[in-house]
Amino acid sequence: MSAVGIWTLGLALAYTAWLVIGGRWMVARQESRANFFVSGRSFSPWTVAFCITGLFSGSSYIAIVELSYRTGISAVWYGVAETVQVLLIALLLVKPLRRKLVVTVTGIIGDRFGRSAQGISALITGFTFPMYSLATSIAFASALYAITDIALWQSITLTAIILLAFLVFGGMRSVAFSQTMNVIMIFVMFAVGIWALVVSPGSGEIAEFSADRPEMFEPANAGVSLIVAWFGTFIVNVPLAQAAFQMSMSARTPEDGQKGLFLAAVIGIPLILLGIFVGVAAAMVVPDTGLPLVAISEYISGALPPWAAALFFVGMWACALGWAGPCQFSGATSLGRDFGRAIRPKATQAELVRYTRIALIGLTAVLIGLSLLRSEQSAWWNIMAWTLRNGATFAPVLAAFFWPLATRTAAVSALLGGFGAGLGWYALSGFSATDFFLGTHPVWIGMIVNMATLVVVSLTQVQWRPSPSPQARGRGAAALFSAGTVAVLTALKWEWLASYGLTGLALFLVTLGLFAAAFLAIVSKDPAEFVTSFWETSEEQPVTTR
Repeated sequence: MSAVGIWTLGLALAYTAWLVIGGRWMVARQESRANFFVSGRSFSPWTVAFCITGLFSGSSYIAIVELSYRTGISAVWYGVAETVQVLLIALLLVKPLRRKLVVTVTGIIGDRFGRSAQGISALITGFTFPMYSLATSIAFASALYAITDIALWQSITLTAIILLAFLVFGGMRSVAFSQTMNVIMIFVMFAVGIWALVVSPGSGEIAEFSADRPEMFEPANAGVSLIVAWFGTFIVNVPLAQAAFQMSMSARTPEDGQKGLFLAAVIGIPLILLGIFVGVAAAMVVPDTGLPLVAISEYISGALPPWAAALFFVGMWACALGWAGPCQFSGATSLGRDFGRAIRPKATQAELVRYTRIALIGLTAVLIGLSLLRSEQSAWWNIMAWTLRNGATFAPVLAAFFWPLATRTAAVSALLGGFGAGLGWYALSGFSATDFFLGTHPVWIGMIVNMATLVVVSLTQVQWRPSPSPQARGRGAAALFSAGTVAVLTALKWEWLASYGLTGLALFLVTLGLFAAAFLAIVSKDPAEFVTSFWETSEEQPVTTR
């Protein structure tokens, strides 16, 4: 093992011990079991900012540094798309969700559509979050392997056990503590990264590199379809960003949660830029390496003293923990709290906390098991998780928010139909991370089936009519016109869209327009069947279910 590896393991062990001890310390300050899920809704704006920065900016940094090694400065659009997501959550959702005392997306589905929908959505969400955790853990494990020769699955197993150690006792308070520590460590990495850039490469090498590979400095080098997919991924994920909701809902007030997200968007900017610079510098100094994080590890190790390089790698580990920790906890909250309430409606708060701790242990085993099945492709797990969760929960969440006409049967059908369609399409693609059946990403198919099923089943179960409101009918007509326009353009430009891999997104937009038209312009004929939507209930009352 190299000197850098020895330093990295030593500092990582010390840092880990502090996270576990700190997590236990936070437990001692916890006043009640209710605080386990939302920390007594006591977070300041800065605490929320650190939580969100560790969640999104840390994981984005790893993604950007990999992407920029391959595609150059065009990786900036990944960071921009992630920042747009954070801002949209802050502007559109934090205040209304906080007023409703929301904890999870699966809780929203359960409150609106009943126990069956809550149980199914909680199972799907709970078991997909370890896939998100694994994706980032694989990325860091690749770098660790380059400097220590520790196998990928062993590194991921160690990460999973450490996550369990500091999450199982303190809940959201431990998340807040670990995220704050992770952000501090990430900015230590930032300082060390700047040092590496100053040392190598020099200005002469940059000029020579830009002449040899000018595409690395082109803003759209990653490809239009991929950049569009980044924005589509993050924007579609806005109403489903459960881990972000859970952290921002833990704020003292809705305004504090919103301020924290705005702060996180600002804090993330330097990390986005550093990821680009480090990735491009590594491409210059260590070119033509198959694994970008291995090349970046070699670049940092060669540019800096062993102890400084170790600080950089521990910072990258903090990025991985900053994403994986909240994902594991939020998944366990769905699996323990929401699935527990679905099967035992009268469970006490203490029992729900116990279920969630058991779920954390179970999801730790799932994370380790998944790493043994497939530990070489982080993108593969991101695609699988995004396809299964978004394909199942996208339409039911929007219906809970906006469409009183949706029924329980329709929600359950949409959950199962979208889940099955996305998984089936991915199977037809041979479960490839890059080559999809008919060039269409499986998540678009899952969400298309998800939306269509919810609307069709709902309309077959209730007596409906066009809204008596001229404004509502006008908005519905506008949505219908938009869907028709996109459909015509899709038909005319099919080959061009197919060449860029955009047909799935185009069909999704058509379906979304029809979905919106139904929401806006269709109401029940029978006032007795009317169900109050999420936004129309009082702050003290949950939504009425059918």
